Amino acid sequence: MSTERLPIYMDHSATTPVRAEAQTAMEPYFAEFFGNPSSMHSFGRRTKVALEEARRTIAGLIGAKPKEVIFTGCGSESDNAALRGIAIARREKTGANRIITSPVEHEAVLYTAEDMRDHYGFDLALLPVDGEGRVDPESLLELLGDGTDSALVSVMYVNNEVGTVQPVAELGAICHEFGVPFHTDAVQAAGKLSLNVDDLKVDALSVSAHKFYGPKGVGFLYLRSGTPYLSYLVGGGHENGHRAGTENVAFATAMATALYLGEQEREEEGARLRVLRDQLIGGILENVDGARLTGSREHRLANHASFVIEGVEAEGFLIGLDMASVAASSGSACTSGAQEPSHVLTAMGVGARDAVGALRLTLGRSNTPEDVAYVVDTLPRIIREIRESSAGH
Repeated sequence: MSTERLPIYMDHSATTPVRAEAQTAMEPYFAEFFGNPSSMHSFGRRTKVALEEARRTIAGLIGAKPKEVIFTGCGSESDNAALRGIAIARREKTGANRIITSPVEHEAVLYTAEDMRDHYGFDLALLPVDGEGRVDPESLLELLGDGTDSALVSVMYVNNEVGTVQPVAELGAICHEFGVPFHTDAVQAAGKLSLNVDDLKVDALSVSAHKFYGPKGVGFLYLRSGTPYLSYLVGGGHENGHRAGTENVAFATAMATALYLGEQEREEEGARLRVLRDQLIGGILENVDGARLTGSREHRLANHASFVIEGVEAEGFLIGLDMASVAASSGSACTSGAQEPSHVLTAMGVGARDAVGALRLTLGRSNTPEDVAYVVDTLPRIIREIRESSAGH
């Protein structure tokens, strides 16, 4: 196959392009309708209407009340806000001092939980995961005890590195049985899985727009009414007192548009991507010696394929793929430059020697069967060349 082609983008879990409809929706709010939504005059009222319309749209899509949607700057802020805001408020109210999460969380959750342990005196407990990176609800039941000492439980909806979907509704049901607030990082799930907060049995849910064809720099936190919460970003009464700072009306509008369209397309696009994903997984496992699937085969996001490739470091084949016009990653875009083995793979029992050969290919709206065929044809050649070069030394 010829490499004379447009670059193939297979890193949609890192970020997505802004879709045209979202870009069109936000453009008027940069210059034409520029007022501060907190202002009383007509300029402010115009943008306030747009901001609240975006809030209502998002709330309707996730089965929430508009006042339960808090606009934030990104998914990481949403995660930080949920953990800090809920855990501190719960400790003040009930004395509960333990945060429960899993060892495969995104760093925005894991590092926040560790920071709260190291600097704010919280206890931290980690739920074990199996070889697919999945939490067993029974382990949460055992760890909670009577629930009185637990301030918060946070388990992600979908793992960003290996695509494993967690049994969120089961975990949430257990938390509710013991009166413990339950948060999920749904950044990778938005636009691909249902975000209905009642079905998921969550009290807080974090989302970032740039994962579903919205702009970077905006996200939201769903916070169920009645959940104890102390704002960690103060300085004004914005977002019903939950998050200080003038709202980004343009980006909030674009995010609502992207989420609405993603929800309309979710089932059809998910079915299309699932076919491509399975072709990609099957082709790589068949044609790349030493390739092994990571994460769950059954409980996996429709667009997500991840592997470890024996005896080859990720840097080599990622450069090779890039030179062949394929954009891929070794895992989380937030840490892909790190030299340490992935904490996700380590928690799943993958040895350090194999973990350095992690490959993540995540599909999106632009990908075609021809793209998949090209990658399946190209990757084995790149791996062979790296191994032959290594053997020559």
